Amino acid sequence: MRLKNLRATGLTGALLSTTIIAVAPAVADSDTQSQNTTAAASAPAAAKTAVPPPVATKASSSLTVSSVRRTVIAGKRVVVRGTLRPAGSGRAVALQVRQKSGGGWITVNHDRTNAKGRYVLAWRAAKTGTRRIRVHFGGTRELSSARHQAGTTRVYRRALASWYGPGLYGGHLACGGTLTPGTLGVANKSLPCGTKVTLHYKGRTVRVPVIDRGPYVGAREFDLTAATKTKLGFGSTGTVLTTR
Repeated sequence: MRLKNLRATGLTGALLSTTIIAVAPAVADSDTQSQNTTAAASAPAAAKTAVPPPVATKASSSLTVSSVRRTVIAGKRVVVRGTLRPAGSGRAVALQVRQKSGGGWITVNHDRTNAKGRYVLAWRAAKTGTRRIRVHFGGTRELSSARHQAGTTRVYRRALASWYGPGLYGGHLACGGTLTPGTLGVANKSLPCGTKVTLHYKGRTVRVPVIDRGPYVGAREFDLTAATKTKLGFGSTGTVLTTR
């Protein structure tokens, strides 16, 4: 009986050993296939990530200003002419005006370029003063944006003026100081002392402070000192342009 049992046991062990050997390769093959499948699946994703997206580039553009009407009477138009490069028709160009007290820029007019890239912009200035202006191009799909500073423009009104000085030198000014032949300034009835006033007369421009009170004759608004009169090329009495 023992011999039979041992033989039986040995046979069973041999069968078990054979079974284990037969199963092991199947498991190994399964792992290898799984790894190969995972690697194959991840390869396209890695390759796809590595390809950078195309970057769109825009051609540069530039604005030029050929002429600006810088001296206008309130209610008249400030006109700006220029060219956008590269040339092309139908591109929107804007005229912008700087707000007072350090504010931002506001758009006051639009125009579209012609085939040569030229534009004409106009702004009807309602109030007196000195304003900074610029031209702005917002860009397109093919062209980058551009802007060009066009300097300043002065918006005036008409005012009657006279002058004073001889016979009054050495006298005290209402805003402080003494009147001399070389004193630059104007007298005005209401503007605060020290207020800067820009005056324009026959192509000449001066910017001087309010230093005195007056004049009190007729409808005259300003009395120019002798030095201011000479610098402006002003006569005895007449009309000047003023930004105040």
